[in-house]
Amino acid sequence: MTREQFQALAQAYGGDIARWPEAVRDEAALFAAAEPAAAQAVLAREAELDAALDLLPRVTASAGLYERIVAEAPGPRRGARWRLWLTPAGLGAALAGVAAAGLVLGVQLGERTAIISDPAAQAVADLDVSTVAEVS
Repeated sequence: MTREQFQALAQAYGGDIARWPEAVRDEAALFAAAEPAAAQAVLAREAELDAALDLLPRVTASAGLYERIVAEAPGPRRGARWRLWLTPAGLGAALAGVAAAGLVLGVQLGERTAIISDPAAQAVADLDVSTVAEVS
């Protein structure tokens, strides 16, 4: 844990490491043991703020305020269901596009390497002229 992380946690959770989230307590204690002067300065400053905040009277929200907050809170999204079919449809369209591209490519490559259908032209193409003597 860095000094900045320790300070940010102390500012968020106060000067008592025992009040910090359980997931960071051990790492914070290790930092405090490794750098006791820095940790003590940060914790003392935040403990003063904690003490000042503890002196303030605690005010609970009225039931009406609670109900108003809950009523104005955004609810679950409506109308998002129609988008659920787009994911499989998009995947299907992509696969169809890849298949079409493969078909076109296969046909074009197949035309270049096809055997000549004219028997006379094939015979000339198969003719081995390397053994024929050159006429001068």
